[in-house]
Amino acid sequence: MRHIILIGLNHNTAPVELREKIAFSDPELKQALLSLKKKQDINEAFILSTCNRVEILAAVSDIQSAIKSIEEFFSEKNIDFNKIKKNFYTYSDEKAVKHVFMVSAGLDSMILGEPQILGQLKEAYRAAVEQKTSGPILNRLIHKAFFTAKKIRTETGIGSHAVSISYAAVELAKKIFGEIEDKTLLLIGAGEMAELAVEHLKGNRLTDIYVANRTFKNGVELAKKFGGRALKLQEISGALEIVDIVIASTAASQLIISAKEVKNVIRLRRNRPIFFIDIAVPRNIDPDINGVANSYLYDIDDLRGVIEENKDLRNKEAVKAERIVEEAVIIFLKWYESLDINQVISALKSKLDGIGEAELKKTLASLKHLSEQDIKALSVMTSSFVNKVLYDPILFLKSAGCKEDKTAYLDFTKKIFHLDNK
Repeated sequence: MRHIILIGLNHNTAPVELREKIAFSDPELKQALLSLKKKQDINEAFILSTCNRVEILAAVSDIQSAIKSIEEFFSEKNIDFNKIKKNFYTYSDEKAVKHVFMVSAGLDSMILGEPQILGQLKEAYRAAVEQKTSGPILNRLIHKAFFTAKKIRTETGIGSHAVSISYAAVELAKKIFGEIEDKTLLLIGAGEMAELAVEHLKGNRLTDIYVANRTFKNGVELAKKFGGRALKLQEISGALEIVDIVIASTAASQLIISAKEVKNVIRLRRNRPIFFIDIAVPRNIDPDINGVANSYLYDIDDLRGVIEENKDLRNKEAVKAERIVEEAVIIFLKWYESLDINQVISALKSKLDGIGEAELKKTLASLKHLSEQDIKALSVMTSSFVNKVLYDPILFLKSAGCKEDKTAYLDFTKKIFHLDNK
């Protein structure tokens, strides 16, 4: 009997220091796949290794034996597996299939609905295909996972609401300006979240990027990273006349941009809107700017409020996504279960055909007087007899009556007809 199993750990079950020890680098992955495929009862193998999860997916012939082989495989990373076993989860067959679909759709991610995991899955699958460790079962399963993830992206809004500070900043900028591909950005400081926001905004093809930093040398390096220009802090006032988006994230204890300063700049800008994102704590930008016409200011708390609202929206969309996953699991399992049924039916027919042919041959050996036409008639009769004997058992194995306990009926069929010993 064939089975699918999945063993792994993720951000919910293991700390980062353990995930780092278990993880496979790109150079290690190919050899790891080959080594895993050689283990007892592992017929097909696939490894997903990211910063948030390490999972082994396998098509196996015996669940317990294969689990033991995978545990031994992890132990080869110079880790006492018994000490970390509690951090691992193990799924088989239907639960393993559902988990793969949930992961591919970002429904099991640290950030619900994040799209990066699908790209990581595709890279992992490419490695398995190149090493020829993925076969017909895992190929079909993973392709179905890709299809399901794409369907969820198309039919739900699970990925359309920003749930990180940097993405929220970009989303708000788009709401204010509509399109931001022709806008100009000023980055003040070099906080990590601010840099991420610039990366996301840059992906929308900004016209120019300016960087103002307390240490000018660092500002030059950061500007080079973004393909922009470095400014002195004293040049910020002048830059406000031409930029459309300002992101501030410095360690300064006092305000860097005042409401009065912005009020004067708006006149020079001829009332063109300007969008301020203040990710600093304490704040770098005067909150009174919100009272200046055509000026929009969001601080870290505003962004977090957007994120919480968006998380609620994503959670609602996740319900729809899980329904799509459930449907995909049913479709895949129907195909998967048919493999065992068809295998048993094929073996049963082959055995009875063999018996019929052997008995016909013995009978014909003692009937030398028969004509070619008579021999052909007996052959047709034997074949017809076998098919009629098989009709009801095959109908039952394929029918809904067998679905309640498919494994038990298939095992029983194999035992009474000695199909395993064929």
